[in-house]
Amino acid sequence: MDFGSADSWGEAIYFWIIPVVLGDAIFPPIPSEMVVITGGALSADGRANIFLVLALAALASWTGDIVVFQLFRRRLSHVLDRWKWGRRVHQGIHDALAKAGRSSTYGAIIGARFIPGGRLATSAAAGIANVSVRGFSLCAGLGAVLWACWLVGLGYFTGSATKLPFWASSLIGVVLGLVVGAVVGIIVTRRRGNRSPVEEPGPLG
Repeated sequence: MDFGSADSWGEAIYFWIIPVVLGDAIFPPIPSEMVVITGGALSADGRANIFLVLALAALASWTGDIVVFQLFRRRLSHVLDRWKWGRRVHQGIHDALAKAGRSSTYGAIIGARFIPGGRLATSAAAGIANVSVRGFSLCAGLGAVLWACWLVGLGYFTGSATKLPFWASSLIGVVLGLVVGAVVGIIVTRRRGNRSPVEEPGPLG
């Protein structure tokens, strides 16, 4: 794959979206936002189908949220502790919960995904709080659609407005997204506690 070629990215972006967005559900440092924004920028350049990018991003986001929710709802998070990488992920979940707060309300399930680590924290907190499966699924689905529309739209807008190469438009979109996310994060975290709600026996390793 030629990483500087819009044609190469246009052909591969559909295959990148699902694993990257799914992985981001458990491990937030995975750059799912950048991949989805790139999909939007490629759509503006006529190299990708914007509706397919939207659908894949929303579906992967919703699926990842459901996986994390069920993991904590069924009290299976200890399974991660069997592997070194799993213990790191588990600790990262605790850290995300501590930073994003303890809210598992429906509004938080929809909106917290727009701040760093918020998607993971609210999905885990909802599972711990035994939020109804139907309620969580509906809110996670709505949040996933809004999240996908925001990021794809950001990439499409920057690509259309700047007329720069897709990678430059993607970087601009990522910077704008980070700024907005940081502002929202500051506002939200000031109103929440900073203690993780996860109460599980034994060290994480």
